Amino acid sequence: MVQNPFALSIEKLVTILESNVQSGLEEQQVQNLLNKYGSNQIPKDAPKKRWRILVGQFLNPILYILIAAAILAFIFSDVLEGIAILVVIIISAGIGFFMELRAIRSLEALRKMGQSKIHAIRSSKSVHIKGLEIVPGDIILLRTGDIVPADARLITVDNLLVKESVLTGESIPIRKVVKVLKGNSPITDQYNMVFRGTMVTSGYGKAIVTSTAKFTQLGHIQQLGIEASEEHTPLEKKLNHLSKWLIWLTLFFALLVVGAGYIRGKDILLMVETGVALAVAAIPEGLPIVATIALAQGMLRLSKKQVIIKKMEAVQTLGATDIICTDKTGTLTEDRMKVHTVLFGDKSLDDVFIKNDSMAIKEQPIFKNIILASILCNNENLDTAIDGQVDSIERALLEFVEYLGYNPVAIKNDYPEHLELPFDATRKFMATAHKNGKIIRVYAKGAFEALIPHCDYIMDEKEITPFKTKTEWHTKVNTLADHGLRTLAFAFKEMNELPTLKTIVDRLVFLGVIGFLDPARSDVMATIDVYKKAGIKVVMVTGDHPGTSKKIAEEIGLLKRDADPDEVLIAQNLKFIENIDPTLFEKISKASVFARVSPKQKLDLVKFYQKNNHIVGMIGDGINDVPALKKADIGIAMGIRGTEAAREAADVILKNDKFTAIEMAIKQGRVIFENIRQFVIYLLSCNLAEILSVGIAAFSNLPSPLLPMQILFLNLITDVFPALALGLGKGENDIMERAPKDPKAPIISKKDWNSIILFGTCISAAVLSMVMYAHFVLNLSENIINNMAFYTLVLAQLFNVFNLPRQTASFWINEVTTNIWVWGAIAISLFLTFAITLISPIANVLSLETISIYQLFLIIISAMGSLVLAQIIKRSIKLF
Repeated sequence: MVQNPFALSIEKLVTILESNVQSGLEEQQVQNLLNKYGSNQIPKDAPKKRWRILVGQFLNPILYILIAAAILAFIFSDVLEGIAILVVIIISAGIGFFMELRAIRSLEALRKMGQSKIHAIRSSKSVHIKGLEIVPGDIILLRTGDIVPADARLITVDNLLVKESVLTGESIPIRKVVKVLKGNSPITDQYNMVFRGTMVTSGYGKAIVTSTAKFTQLGHIQQLGIEASEEHTPLEKKLNHLSKWLIWLTLFFALLVVGAGYIRGKDILLMVETGVALAVAAIPEGLPIVATIALAQGMLRLSKKQVIIKKMEAVQTLGATDIICTDKTGTLTEDRMKVHTVLFGDKSLDDVFIKNDSMAIKEQPIFKNIILASILCNNENLDTAIDGQVDSIERALLEFVEYLGYNPVAIKNDYPEHLELPFDATRKFMATAHKNGKIIRVYAKGAFEALIPHCDYIMDEKEITPFKTKTEWHTKVNTLADHGLRTLAFAFKEMNELPTLKTIVDRLVFLGVIGFLDPARSDVMATIDVYKKAGIKVVMVTGDHPGTSKKIAEEIGLLKRDADPDEVLIAQNLKFIENIDPTLFEKISKASVFARVSPKQKLDLVKFYQKNNHIVGMIGDGINDVPALKKADIGIAMGIRGTEAAREAADVILKNDKFTAIEMAIKQGRVIFENIRQFVIYLLSCNLAEILSVGIAAFSNLPSPLLPMQILFLNLITDVFPALALGLGKGENDIMERAPKDPKAPIISKKDWNSIILFGTCISAAVLSMVMYAHFVLNLSENIINNMAFYTLVLAQLFNVFNLPRQTASFWINEVTTNIWVWGAIAISLFLTFAITLISPIANVLSLETISIYQLFLIIISAMGSLVLAQIIKRSIKLF
């Protein structure tokens, strides 16, 4: 492949590539080059195999523990327990498999069908071939609407405009030239090149292919994406940490029981079996299935809102995100230029689509001439134009005049064109001559610095005078440019006879300047405000002009109008490295806008935030976003406007391209994390209650409050249904007004462990009180005592869900009491508990007998007592 083709002459390039500008490559040459370089296809990750998705569901730390528990259950002949745990494992893995499979199918539906084609010259013939068949040295013909298939050096151009935002982040199409450039020109200044993946929006071009496949600029960026390792989600990390705790707790309880029994002289085999039973009881079998269902429900909720989640854990990661890096063009902006400012005379008309000042002055002669110039010196027609294949500036002018109530078609009919000096990349302006009655009017528009030398006069509100204020106008235009606006100057003159091409721009009258801006989306500001309240920092990361970036950042509320200059950084000279200078570290940490950012710098910025303990979300749609999308903790791509490469690299896809949809996804993620935290507390406190009850009773020679099969019933029925209901909760109303969770913090904090110990101890106290009262006071049989303790534990665990709301929340009205799933879960659990007493075979397996009304009354009082005791302590001591 050719190095720095933009700095070589066409003749030298043709010689190096052994091609011919007129006839192109011969068929044998094409075949040889295909054999040498391969097809013009960038290697990418193959679609994930179904079996890999399935296997991935079992790579879960909690499932490791459950599998070990199942093996132990089978070893000690507890077949039912082993089978039940295996069923939980299969259900959990199955749900995860089908949800991820559904997401992959949604993604496949978004992929472009077929391969784009391009016109090329081969063996002196024009052929229409697939982009993947292009080879270095091919002569390609570019037309409006074409997707450029490879990197190529332009040979000829005719008003060629190419949109490169997917590659560079620049929002406006680039006008191309053919002249040789300097050898150190950055990609943003390589105006004589076209690059793979960009789109021709206007004009015609002929080019010679210099690089294909992985050797293109897109290929280099894709390679960065491949090298960028994917991060484990915060939820995976936190569950790993929790699993280690559970493993040690399980071993501790098992060894404690075995050791204590051996010291007391009990049968060692019996003690080992008891230890294993308690170890299994310590493991929350319901955790993986409830977590999976909660995440799956989050995926389904978001899919209904046009948000595709490719991996379930990504839902929760959104909730943990504390920094969102986002591209500007098309994400925060509308990705289409609009008139923003009009300067003429001594007036400055700003935000013209917002203010109505333009309506009041549109009849002034100077302003009316600017309007006529916008319509007549314009080659676009909005009625027949195809979106994406029209000059964005010309379209913006026509939309502006229509907004003011003018009819461009009627005006063009009233002022028929008789002569045109077309736009030229060297000349940088155009002019047209029109006849209206006996008067010839010439209108011109173009770059201010190119048009101003042809203007000898200036028009103000009263008259036409010699143009003596060119210096002041230079300052005005530079100010607009500093604020990120694209500028276009306008001029005119009236004549009695038709000019020639040589005289058409002589002695022009300067009218004014129009500034254009790709405006911010109207709904973005409110979303930014929500993020600020939620403690999430939004960072604009764009390849666009720093002035443009700052202007948009101010309009969406990302920056204040008088923002500190350090909040906007030009990234070209920044290096996000380790052991960074403290001053630069502070600047990067404080900045909210990074302009002129390269794809590698986007990747490095994401790494910088991650190394400083942030959970980073990256929003993008272009090829230039791919490495950062893949490296970020959560990559978010646009489904409509996003490139296939961006969608492949992302974890989340917004099918409707709405920035505001991310807010909903983040809220859902936070709700899911809070739900997971709640049902983990619930499950562990219930399991702790079982362990304490059985362990203390065993050490105290009290009747056993729980038998092995009863533990199984509790773990799989009365534990799981309430936990599942907690996982389906809609969350608290103020959840988006809280700071994100500390990424270093475990899923269960110290306060949560205090809650687990408190709730578990209160339930155990109720159960053991029942056992002692029934044993020492009522002198009941061990089986009845066991049954009363079992039912007390069932009710106390069901009441335990009401312990979970925050300490400051109302006991009567909170996210638990208003969750209809919780009441349904309690009803189902009570029904199943009652039903098993009526089915003799199951009742016999669980060793359950009929109890009296008085005994039932004692059970209810004891179970309620556990809730009351927990609430008194919880609301009295500031540990929760």
